[in-house]
Amino acid sequence: MVADANAIRAAARLLEAGKLVAIPTETVYGLAADAGNPDAVAAIFTAKGRPSNHPVIVHVARDADLSRWASAVPDEARRLIDAFWPGPLTLILPRAPNVPAAVTGGQNSVGLRCPSHPTAQALLKEFRQGQGGLAAPSANRFGRVSPTMAQHVIDEFGAPGVGPLAAVLDGGQSDVGIESTIVDLTRLATRGPVLLRPGRISAVQIEHVLGRRLASTDTAAPRVSGSLDAHYAPQTPVALIASDELAAVINRLQKNGRRVALMHYADCIPASVSARMPADPDGYAHALYANLRAMDTQGADLIIVEQPPDDAQWQGVNDRLRRAAFDSAGVLDKLL
Repeated sequence: MVADANAIRAAARLLEAGKLVAIPTETVYGLAADAGNPDAVAAIFTAKGRPSNHPVIVHVARDADLSRWASAVPDEARRLIDAFWPGPLTLILPRAPNVPAAVTGGQNSVGLRCPSHPTAQALLKEFRQGQGGLAAPSANRFGRVSPTMAQHVIDEFGAPGVGPLAAVLDGGQSDVGIESTIVDLTRLATRGPVLLRPGRISAVQIEHVLGRRLASTDTAAPRVSGSLDAHYAPQTPVALIASDELAAVINRLQKNGRRVALMHYADCIPASVSARMPADPDGYAHALYANLRAMDTQGADLIIVEQPPDDAQWQGVNDRLRRAAFDSAGVLDKLL
């Protein structure tokens, strides 16, 4: 789904005037502002309640001049750009001197991405003649479940003109459904390329393009979006349960009078309310956040999620679920 051309042009003018606009991307909806305008970027942090040292990703058009944002674009970055842009891959590169500190969280690195959603593509082409950049973290309160539909954004912030948003571009449901893969390329000489956040584009795909292994994240890695232990969390506590333990846990909870919201992909005993998830990783990711948001409205004592398979194809999904459940540690034992 592509937003109306007039709405896209109007959104570009609002962004150029320093306003906040929610935009669709193939991953999740973003809360966008002019990345070259520190006041506009600051408004993102205020709206989200985001810590000021937490960097935001800059979204650029396919033909944008990357030297506006990065002081160096190594060959490894060019190869990944050729392979995966436009698409759900963010590259961490050395920051250009003129990039506002608010964008980078005060670091010497900057995250860049070229989204593939047709509405985002059209907007970036219209915004500052295709040479600007949009800071666009997920359009939700900090740490909460990311939005994959325009209505999710309105549920979070209110209708345009009522809350902090000047406009919401509706591009339908996000295709990918989880945030972009993030790869750090700022330490190639000392550590090599580093996977900072998994996503739809897998480590295996990236390694195939680069011809070398990705290192895992470490304490010296740049701070990036979605890297905190607790993130992507609904207000209802979340517990991840292995498939072979699911029936016994649900039975015990229901015998204790607990209301259980269940997200599962295999056959399972009934819960108070449940959602059957796709059994493939791409389908599961597409449905994940919408179902977490739906389960969060059911007045449940606990959202139980059947633990997906622990293999490379599920790495992005498992990363998001682990962070969603992080602050709920110990809740299950108290309810049993």
